[in-house]
Amino acid sequence: MQVGKVILAGAGPGDPELITLKTLKYLKTADVILTDRLVSPEIIEDYAHPKANVIYVGKQCSKGIHTPQEEINDLLVSYAKQGLLVLRLKGGDASLFSNILDELEVLTKNRIPYEIIPGITAAFGASAYTGIPLTARGYSRGVRLLTLYDLHSINEDTWLDWSKTSDTLVFYMSGQKVTELYNRLQSLNIDKSKSLAIIEQATTKDQKTTILTFHEKDGVEKYAFNFVPTLIIIGEVVNLHQQYGWIRELNEETNSYFDQHKINMAYAV
Repeated sequence: MQVGKVILAGAGPGDPELITLKTLKYLKTADVILTDRLVSPEIIEDYAHPKANVIYVGKQCSKGIHTPQEEINDLLVSYAKQGLLVLRLKGGDASLFSNILDELEVLTKNRIPYEIIPGITAAFGASAYTGIPLTARGYSRGVRLLTLYDLHSINEDTWLDWSKTSDTLVFYMSGQKVTELYNRLQSLNIDKSKSLAIIEQATTKDQKTTILTFHEKDGVEKYAFNFVPTLIIIGEVVNLHQQYGWIRELNEETNSYFDQHKINMAYAV
C-alpha cells in the first residue's frame, strides 16, 4: 500500500476566519484530522470533510481528553501508513511553542512525506485585535516571542535584559505567572514609559484586555484573570492600545466588533 501524507498546519489564534486558505483546503479533503484543544470548534464543524475521522488530541483538551505526545506520534504514523491524508491541526502557528520537532522526527524516521503550513500565531492575532503594533517607529524596532514555562531556568542576566531592552516582549503560556513577571521587572526598574497588556482569549468574542503601568502601587494583585489562554505584551507599544484599540470587548458596554458583524468602529478606551 502506498504511504499517505501528513499535513502539519496552524489553524490561527481563535477567530475561525483567520485560518489560511491552504489549511482550509486540507480540512475539506483530509481523511483524518488530529486537532488541538485551542483550535476553534467552528473550524471543524464548518469545514472538515463529513467523513473525516476527527480525533481530539492535545493537553487539557476541550473534550476532556489528555493525549501524550508519544500517542500523537503513533497516530500520525499509523494513519499515514494506511495510505491516508492526515491533517495535524494546531492552534496558532504550527511551529511556534509546539511539539512539531517530535512529530518531524518520527515522520522522517518512518519516511512519511509531510508538509508544514504556517498559521497566524497568537501574538499577531492579539496585536491586531487590540491595536497594539508589535513594532512601531519611535516605540520598538524589534519583538521577542517568549515563555515563562520554566521560571527556574531564567537567570538574573536574562531578567535584567528583559527589563532594559527596547524590544517588545510577548509571553506565551505565562498568564499564571504574570504577578511574578510584573514584580520582577518592576523591581529591576523597568522604564516606567512601558506598560504591560494581559490579553485573555485573544481574537475571540470573549477577548479581554487589561493594561498595567509599571508605576502602579497595587501592581497586578488587584486584578482577577481567567488565564486560559492568555498572552502578555510588554513595551511602549502597549500604550498605543488606548488610541488604536478598535474592538469593544465584553468588559465594556457593548461588543461592537463581534455583535455588529465586524464593522470597523474606531474608538478610544
